[in-house]
Amino acid sequence: MNTIRLGLALATSLTLTACALQAPPPAVTAAAPLQWQAPLPHNGSVQELANWWQHQGDPLLAHWIEQAQMHSPTVAAAGTRIARSRAERSAAGAALLPTLDAAASANRMSRQSALPLGTSTQAALQAAWEIDVFGARRASLDAAQARLAGAEANWHEARVSVAAEVANQYFSLRACQRLLDVAEQDAQSRADTARLTALSAEAGFEAPASAALARASAAQGRGRAIQQGALCDLDVKALVALAAVPEPVLRLALENNAQANAADNLEAPAFAISTLPAQTLSQRPDVYGAEREVAAASFDVGSAQAQRYPRLSLSGLVGAANFRSAGSSTTLTAWSIGPLALTLPLFDGGTRRANVDAAIARYDQAVIQYRASVRQAVREVETALVNQASSALRAVDAQVALDGYRAFYVGADSRYRNGLASLLELEEARRTRLAAENAVVNLQRERRLAWVALYRAAGGGWTAPGTP
Repeated sequence: MNTIRLGLALATSLTLTACALQAPPPAVTAAAPLQWQAPLPHNGSVQELANWWQHQGDPLLAHWIEQAQMHSPTVAAAGTRIARSRAERSAAGAALLPTLDAAASANRMSRQSALPLGTSTQAALQAAWEIDVFGARRASLDAAQARLAGAEANWHEARVSVAAEVANQYFSLRACQRLLDVAEQDAQSRADTARLTALSAEAGFEAPASAALARASAAQGRGRAIQQGALCDLDVKALVALAAVPEPVLRLALENNAQANAADNLEAPAFAISTLPAQTLSQRPDVYGAEREVAAASFDVGSAQAQRYPRLSLSGLVGAANFRSAGSSTTLTAWSIGPLALTLPLFDGGTRRANVDAAIARYDQAVIQYRASVRQAVREVETALVNQASSALRAVDAQVALDGYRAFYVGADSRYRNGLASLLELEEARRTRLAAENAVVNLQRERRLAWVALYRAAGGGWTAPGTP
């Protein structure tokens, strides 16, 4: 009993020493701007990000995003990391508890002694507990908990990334289809011009060179339409790979949704990023995951440091034994508490010191990566804001230019048909109109992709644990 009291007193003393040795990790900060430097949109609320896809007016987009998130290997891999982190946390928590093992044995023996030939059997429950005096195992548990939180945040980041990738590909496909329509209309117009020019040349009203130019222009238009169709096919196949749906099913859905696509001007419903940068960045799961890795690395440092201090363990046993010989049995029972063992590390060739240095290096690396993720997050938001504002300002001018070039082409075509304009003038008007048509479609695509980039940069509607 005196031994047990002495051990408990020693454990209390070591615990108080551990509290004095281990200080809480210092807070890590990352330089974030006090306000956004790019123009801010004010069309909605950032809280609407989580359901932003439902407001696009296109059920196919929301459906394919859901399909992609269900079948994405990136999301699945993030899910396995959550399962692994959860198991590691459970193992780290179990290390704080005592262990209990059952042991049993039987043997038959004969000795050249007074003991006769007999059979002995025994069974026992053995308990052991390493008292976490200096918090090494508690620090490991805290590190595992932090990594679990980071893994869950990275799972959300994977879902946001997949949603943004599918949306980008879908909007690119729709823009490609618009460009294909423009190319086909242009090819048809060039073919009509070539046909009329050939008739005029046969009648002697046009030079053969004009007919050759018209045929060349028609061939160029057909080639551009074929090339644009191939690009659209590539976009379809990329979307098939992302959404994990059969290509015939996807193409049929696109055909059924063609009328809605034709009526849509590719303008995405907007949302506002009016909050401070620090508040917006706190909604990014990748930044939160990097911050949780810093916390985990800090706990790893504490665990490695605690390994250099003495270790205290307690064991015990409860068991019974039976010896049977010559028709008689003898049963014995036994129990023990102890020993209460104290292990003092004296020399290990610098292994524990090296483990501490390695843990500190990993912590410094986590801090660097966290601050880099914050800077990258700020850059992504600012870039998306600039692109969104720029595309919005250019949209009006692009439409005005398109309307003007369309009117100019209609006039040039009318004059050419009446013999008042040359074929060169008509071709120049056609080129400028075609460039304006493509510019408007590409600008609409650019603006929608800017909204997708802003959606992703703002965290996609994810909220950190504990945030109201």
